[in-house]
Amino acid sequence: MPARLARVPRHLLVCEKGHARHPRSRHAAHVRDHAYSCRVSFLIPECALLPEVLKSTIADIGEYYLVRNLSIHELVTHEFIDAFVKKGSCYALTYKTKIDQDNTAALLPNGKLILSVDKDTYEELGLQGRPSRYSGKKAMRYIITIDLTDAGFHPESKKHNRVLWALKEKKPLEFDFLLAWDNTGAEGSTLMSYFSKNQIQALKPKITFSTLRDLQCPVLQSNDLQGKPEESCSTEELFEWLGAVLNQVSFCYFHEPKLAYWLTLTVHGFADSPVSWRESEHGFHKGGENLYNFVIFRNLDYWLQMAVGAHDDCPP
Repeated sequence: MPARLARVPRHLLVCEKGHARHPRSRHAAHVRDHAYSCRVSFLIPECALLPEVLKSTIADIGEYYLVRNLSIHELVTHEFIDAFVKKGSCYALTYKTKIDQDNTAALLPNGKLILSVDKDTYEELGLQGRPSRYSGKKAMRYIITIDLTDAGFHPESKKHNRVLWALKEKKPLEFDFLLAWDNTGAEGSTLMSYFSKNQIQALKPKITFSTLRDLQCPVLQSNDLQGKPEESCSTEELFEWLGAVLNQVSFCYFHEPKLAYWLTLTVHGFADSPVSWRESEHGFHKGGENLYNFVIFRNLDYWLQMAVGAHDDCPP
């Protein structure tokens, strides 16, 4: 077999354990830091009926929006910043763009606008950025970060005027965008009304339920990530098993049914998002994997598993 075919792309799995009520638990921070999620899956062993608390939570999931042909300079106007970025958490991600081929953009809830652009677009824009970490020795892709909440980014500032001119006049960029806004307690405009002159569509997440019968679940010990042969599974074995279950592949570690005192919450990120966790650059390479999984035990101990592909930093 040729050497290049024998090489397997690097995949990284980071695991940690904690307790949900421990004052130093980082579970909530890890969820917040992974801004762009396209699929959420629960696996609840030994469960015939969905718990009411989970059912009501799912029912309360809000809308998100698809805005067609939106010029990116619209996101750096102070009308937009004051109405949405500074009042809640605003998310925007280019729709159906390929991170390794196309220009892409993302607005993080912390007010950072991330542009991942090819070399020609970068030179035409003339904005300060840095070479992509994954574009090779000869940089063909660049990352531009614009902090919309920076004190120096006010309407009359040179910085704001320079960015607005570059994105509106010098090199206009137009995308279809997915948009969401978490505005608990905020008053004023809505995304639907603000972009009423654009082609905007309100969407709801697709929700499906399925029952997996005769599923043999592995035994887990909440205080033991490594597992013990013939007694309990390690966190890596559980991650492999869960991937097989979610992809409907037959896979088991034990031949006798075991009661499971845990459940899992798996969250997949967008394969073509410019970032994975926080502002860490994300690339596609051969799969664009970026996901995390919580294994939650009855005593509120948890395992957290974070996985990325070859073109990603180590998860935080």
